Amino acid sequence: MHLIIIFAAIALAMSMRGTITTIQGNWNTRWQQTLFLFLFPPLLIFTTAIALLCMGTQGKMVIWHTGWCGYVFASSSLIFSTLLLVRLAYQGWKSVRSLRQYPKTKLGIQPARLLDTQTMFAAQIGFWQSELVISQGLLQSLSPQHLETVIAHEQGHYHYRDTFWFFWLGWIRECTIWLPNTTELWQELLILRELRADAYAASRVDNLLLAESLLLVVSNQPASSNILCAALGSSSHGDKLEQRIEALLNQPETSTTQFDSLPWHPFLLALLPLATILFHQ
Repeated sequence: MHLIIIFAAIALAMSMRGTITTIQGNWNTRWQQTLFLFLFPPLLIFTTAIALLCMGTQGKMVIWHTGWCGYVFASSSLIFSTLLLVRLAYQGWKSVRSLRQYPKTKLGIQPARLLDTQTMFAAQIGFWQSELVISQGLLQSLSPQHLETVIAHEQGHYHYRDTFWFFWLGWIRECTIWLPNTTELWQELLILRELRADAYAASRVDNLLLAESLLLVVSNQPASSNILCAALGSSSHGDKLEQRIEALLNQPETSTTQFDSLPWHPFLLALLPLATILFHQ
């Protein structure tokens, strides 16, 4: 019976992910729909596994006896997810420890870590209290006005605590990479994260200068795969770069767009597997 429950949850999760079409609407609509589709199926699977773990290997549900198979499957899944979390946390800890080896500097009133490389690089790196890391090459290549826009963009990442939240989203991605459209939803979240930071910066600096800075940095900045890194050039290749530039050029029309928090009520449905504990005897 336990196997039937867990496979039913997986089938429902895959069905939800498999029916995804192109998400339309303004930034807020795209943000909320993408987050829901990214989070709900894994949460449904996790709560089902927790429910089976709580029920154990003895007893029965209604008239069906339970056994070891579902229990082992659920516990193995939770252990695997925990090990992935530990691995990502260790990688993040190493990144933060490496960050602290860079010398400190100040860009006006903005504290930063200086990276001794000619590569044009700027990013927030860390967990909850992330730090700005900027390269010597960027300081030498950009004018003070363009540099101000880069700093404003990274302040947007700090304001929204993107490194913290995307650490957890990245963990969910690692756990459920096998679900349909996981990579597509992840890329959509990344571009929306950058659009949000761009909008934050454009409300404080000239949006055209920010667009110019984005073009200059993206053409010279390698992509970063660090899960605790939110860089100006993140998710900025091909049509994603075009989206960001177009949004910045149309900033007066799009600046009123807000990224509201995700409603929690729909996620109550993902807790329904916990109710099956009541039927276990």
